[in-house]
Amino acid sequence: MKKRVLLILLLQVSISSVLIAQDSASAKGEKGERHEFVIANFHTESGGNLPQAHIVYGTYGQLNAAKDNVILLPSHYMADFHGYEWLIGKDLALDPSKLFLVATELFGNGRSSSPSNTPEPYHGPRFPVTTIRDNVEAVHKLLTEELKVTHVRAIVGFSMGAEQAFQWAVSYPDFADRIVATSGTAKNYPHGVVRLEGQIAALTADAAFQNGDYTAPPTKGLEAFATVWTAWLFSQEWWRRELWREGAPADTTFEKVLHDFRTDFIPGADANDLILQMRTWERHDIGTTPGKSFGGNVELALRSIKVPLLYMPSETDLYFPVGDARYEAGFISNVTLTPIPSLWGHTAGAASNPADGKFLNEKIGAFLAAAPAGH
Repeated sequence: MKKRVLLILLLQVSISSVLIAQDSASAKGEKGERHEFVIANFHTESGGNLPQAHIVYGTYGQLNAAKDNVILLPSHYMADFHGYEWLIGKDLALDPSKLFLVATELFGNGRSSSPSNTPEPYHGPRFPVTTIRDNVEAVHKLLTEELKVTHVRAIVGFSMGAEQAFQWAVSYPDFADRIVATSGTAKNYPHGVVRLEGQIAALTADAAFQNGDYTAPPTKGLEAFATVWTAWLFSQEWWRRELWREGAPADTTFEKVLHDFRTDFIPGADANDLILQMRTWERHDIGTTPGKSFGGNVELALRSIKVPLLYMPSETDLYFPVGDARYEAGFISNVTLTPIPSLWGHTAGAASNPADGKFLNEKIGAFLAAAPAGH
């Protein structure tokens, strides 16, 4: 079993979120079942056309005859579908004995269609930039065409999953009864773009990157990217209090922790895949939704959201500052703003420690349980 520090790290890549939640899910057989959906001639918002767009997804539980027990769990950065197992279980917010959970994987994670697994002419750096809306449209096809589901009880998303949840609330305002967004906002604001561009610059500065046509992993660039990303992952106080010591061997040092983050941040991740998902992240803005009358105004887009929305920013998130969430919440008519009181930065929104896991499950469980009868 990997030490606690690496488990925290793997939260970000969604191989697991919290050791306790993952072990609980595994013990109950709640590992999810892998599926793949293929869309022919998928047109992206950037003007690209994928002859075959693959969406990997996992399911937990059984779809009932009425098809009204569905909850959608859209993935976060470089995640696989196991990234929400901290929420899934008989005694957790999402009980798969009663619900049918669909956990989808973003384009660019190396499993769904990605630069690394798509043949020419779209291999590597030639893969079209995909947006949050592209991912929402692909999953809408998955739900309505593959699963024949036209309505869901809720959409629950962390980080880039929260970005997708907000986009669903705008693009398909009647598709879900409720929305839950943790550690993610309705728009990636300029400060977030600067952060992501800094991480892209660190990765691509390696001469071995070769404009994305590398013949071997650009190791120096990947390590530089990981080091920059790590600085944003947790709060400053998390580092000052040395909370990385929690669950780690007694002889663990800061130098060892930093080395592990730098050299094994997202094991096996492809550089072009990492960049694609950063581009997806930085272009997120519900105010630019086509076919709407927002004119790029995120406030108008937020005002259009009518479904009940539980908004759970982390109080110490450096990616999606709590101030951005408070600003956005002011324009949503039916919002419950519930900041996560945590020092664990961005990772608090995916239960990176037991206290945050308990808080999230209690609040999300109560919010979903409050849905009107028959929903």
